[in-house]
Parts: sequence; structure tokens; C-alpha cells
Amino acid sequence: MAASAAAVALQPGEDAYRDRYIIAVTVTLASILELLDTSIVNVAIPHMMGTLGATLDQIAWVSTGYIVANVIVLPITGWLSSLFGRRRYFAGSIALFTLASFGCGNAHSLEALVFWRILQGLGGGALLSTSQAVLYEVFPKEEYTTAMAIFGMGVMVGPTLGPTLGGYITDAASWRWIFYINLPFGILALLLSLTYVRDSRWASKVQHVDWLGLLFLIAAVGSLQTMLERGEHLGWFESREIVAYAVTFAVAFVAFVWQELRAEHPVVDLSILRSVQFSAGLLFGALLGLCLYATVFVLPVYLQSILGFTAEQTGFVILPGALASAVTMAAMSRLRDRIDPRLLVVLGAGIFMASMWKHAHFTLDSGQDDFFWPLILRGVGLGLLFVPLNNLALAELPMHRIPNGTGLYNLTRQLGGSIGIAAAATLVTRFRTASRAALLPDISIYSEAARARIEQVSAGLLARGVPATEVHQRALALVDGGVTRQAMMLSFEKLFLLFGFAIALGLPLLLLMRKPIGAGISGDLH
Repeated sequence: MAASAAAVALQPGEDAYRDRYIIAVTVTLASILELLDTSIVNVAIPHMMGTLGATLDQIAWVSTGYIVANVIVLPITGWLSSLFGRRRYFAGSIALFTLASFGCGNAHSLEALVFWRILQGLGGGALLSTSQAVLYEVFPKEEYTTAMAIFGMGVMVGPTLGPTLGGYITDAASWRWIFYINLPFGILALLLSLTYVRDSRWASKVQHVDWLGLLFLIAAVGSLQTMLERGEHLGWFESREIVAYAVTFAVAFVAFVWQELRAEHPVVDLSILRSVQFSAGLLFGALLGLCLYATVFVLPVYLQSILGFTAEQTGFVILPGALASAVTMAAMSRLRDRIDPRLLVVLGAGIFMASMWKHAHFTLDSGQDDFFWPLILRGVGLGLLFVPLNNLALAELPMHRIPNGTGLYNLTRQLGGSIGIAAAATLVTRFRTASRAALLPDISIYSEAARARIEQVSAGLLARGVPATEVHQRALALVDGGVTRQAMMLSFEKLFLLFGFAIALGLPLLLLMRKPIGAGISGDLH
């Protein structure tokens, strides 16, 4: 990239921060739409299968295509923003996302739906990273915490509302309306962005396109994300398809790094990683993504598969925790000058760990009241982590590096989340198998407790009119089902403890970070 200045839309003497709160609402609205569509389709999958005549393996590409396209765009948002101009790129991405949403709702074949979902993911991928870069420029440095708190509320609430909103819309109307609902909000965000979002004052003009680096990046990130999305379903490395994804990722990633280090105009400037603070922030951000997305994935599975909650009931259970995150992040603006952000990260990690410890004490008989405070704690912990960690990671970067930094930071958080979901899906099965094997020796004819339980169940079946010839077999099946549920419960308890421990792994990285005075104020990284 050449060092020429970008076109500045500000007039002489005009206040650069005048419309900052309107812009914050605009970019946060766009980000919420993108994040909602990451999870909103999951509850509508069975309805889509019936309408489109697709198998579960085929319909999975509706989610996989979106997320893969989304992740591919994340690391190059800064480059694309400089290539097209930030205002044009951001507004164009919203327009593409909104148009693709209409295409998804109007799709009458699986191929058409997957095609439009990929386009939707390409449009949505720009929204998170570009939104953060915009906020760092339109807010003065002393209000960065406020800006990230507004943005963070959308980032935390969006994924949580997805399954609830998707379930309600699918039941009340049809699955097509989970896409149509994006249209009015997408049009509003587009109009606001065209009116208020400006080109960056710090951007450099792209003179050459590193096509080879771009190709390697697409192959590396796309194959990794696809492997994480489909690994558990295909049995991981027992599948040739997964092995092919892994080999493609390894080769493409090495080639991408080699190309970017030698290219005069790289599509992703890896020299940004020379900042120890930024690199440490990336690693911690990946752990945050792992814990955030994995717990968002595991808890609904527990509530619906073990306790029999509906998607709507699950949403209402989770909602207070999401609101707690939003309130906590809103309070961050008042704490920015009083408390070292590193201490807030430590406090947030401690509260999150306490929440996971309480999660690990959920049982087969837990009810809605039992979930309230553990989920409030989880929301407060994540709220305390998100804003200060974001500011710490980007604190040493000069302003013209912020778009590149936000792209890489969001990429690592997203990949961390994908790894967390893939790990949770795999481990819950393995933990369940191990727990069931440990419980089975106690369920035998030599166990008085087991015999008493079988007799109790048999008596209940007889009282309900079950023929005597079938009672014993049905009683054994019910007891076996109870053992399976208990084994599943034990596996969830282990997972919650594991994710609580995972966030603690990031705390030593704080030793590599300094308290930020404000992002975008340091010199260039050579």
C-alpha cells in the first residue's frame, strides 16, 4: 500500500466526533444482524430439510457456507476497506448482506439457499471488523471504552438472541422469515451508513493486489473453518474429507505466510504481529471466543436434550445473562479512568470461572430458578472481559493499522469460537461414553439399589396397565435411559469446568500487556 492520504469527507473546521453516537448505533445494528444470522438458522434446520427435501448432511452447508465465507473476509477487511474506500465498502457489504437475505428467504432449492448464504456471509464478514475500526476513529481516545461497550453489547446479545428469535419466527410464520426480517433493519443500516459513515482519514491507497496471497488465504482459512464445522459429524480424521481439509490448510497456511512476508504489497500485513501486546491480545481473544461460543453451544444442548426445554424456553433462560453482559459493558465507560483494564480482565476471568463452577453443579432436576444467578455471573464475567481486552489488544497500534488489527482480532476470536464448538461437540460424546462405562458396573443383578429401582419402575408400569410380559423389558429400557441421561449430565459438568479452566490460561498473557493510554497513538511498526 502506498502512503498517500485517503479522501477526507470532513469539511475544514468540522467536528470529527459530532455524529459518533449515531454512527455507533449504525455499525452496532449492522453487527447484530451479522451475528444473529450466524445462529438464527440452527433451530429452523428441520423445517428447511422438509421444505427443500435435503438430508441433514446436505442442509449443514447452509450454516457452514455462511460461516466459512464470513471467516474468509475477516482478515482482509482492512485491505478491502482501503481498496474500495471505507464508506463504499461498508455500505456495499450491508447492501450485499440485505440482498442475500432476500435471496435466502426466496430460495426454493438447497443449491440456491447455500449460494445466497455464502453471499450473505461475504457481506456480513466486513461488518464486525469495519465497525470496530470506524468506532476507533469517530470517538476520541478518552471515549474508546464507551465505543467498545456499545459495540460489545451487540456482539454479546446477538448470538444469544439468535436461537430464541429463530425458534419464535419459525413457529409463528415460517423459516423464510428468519431471513426476511433482516430486510427493514438492513435497509435502515444502509441508509444510516450512507448518511453518516465517512472514509477513513488514515487509510492508505491500495496500488497493487496480492492475488497469490489472497488465494492462499482463502484456501487456508476456508479449509480450516470447514474442517472445524464438519469434523465431529464426519468422525474427524477417520474421514478422508477431513484429512483433505487438514492437508489443504497446512499447505495453504505455510504458503500464505511465505507469500505475505515477501510481498511488497501484502493483502494482510503480518508485520503487525511484531507488537507483543497485539499478539498476546490475539491469543487471549481466541480463548475468549472459545469460551463464549462453546458455552453458548453447550448450554442449549443441555437444556433441550436433558431437561426437555423448547427453543423459546431456552432463550428466556439465557436472556438474563446476555442482558447482564450488556449492562456490564455499559458500565465500563464509568470505570475506564479508575481501574487498570488488566485488573478488569482478571476480575472478569475470575467471575466467569465461578460461573462455570456453578454450571458444573447443575443436575437432572435443575429448574429455571437454578440457572438465573450462574448465567448472570457468566454474563458479568464476559462483559468485564470483552471491552478491556479489546482495548488492550489494539492499544499499541497506530490508527492506520487499526482496520488490519480489528480484522485479525475478530478472525482469531471467531476461529477460537469454532474450535470451542468443535471441541465441545466431540468431548460431550466422549465424556458421555466414559461416564456411562463408569456407571454401568453399578447397574447389575448384584446391586441391591439397581434391583430396587427396577422393581419400583416395574410396579409403576404395571399400575399404568402395561402387560406383565412386557414390564421387565420396559423397566430395563427406562433404567438404561436414566443411566444415559446421568452420563450425559456428567459430561456437561466436565465441559463447564473445562471451559472455566480454559479462560484462566489467558491470564499470564496480561504480563505482556501495558495499560493503554488510548488506541492508535503509538508510532508505526517497522
